[in-house]
Amino acid sequence: MTVQVFRLPDLGEGLTDAVVVEYLVAVGDTVAVDETVALVETAKASVDVPCPYAGVVTALHGTLGESLDVGSPLVSV
Repeated sequence: MTVQVFRLPDLGEGLTDAVVVEYLVAVGDTVAVDETVALVETAKASVDVPCPYAGVVTALHGTLGESLDVGSPLVSV
């Protein structure tokens, strides 16, 4: 089994980080490609973050309220 680590993508407009507001999946959930897995908040907006991978969630990285830098692990599938 290959684990894919989905990293917080560049959300545009020069933003370098985002705060994890909510995870919409839990460890053990099955996700589809482009399914929204988290809601994050930047200095400008709340953003739904879709996952580019399909599979079973094996880890959630970062805690609610934590600020993650762009490129930091968000979800492992």
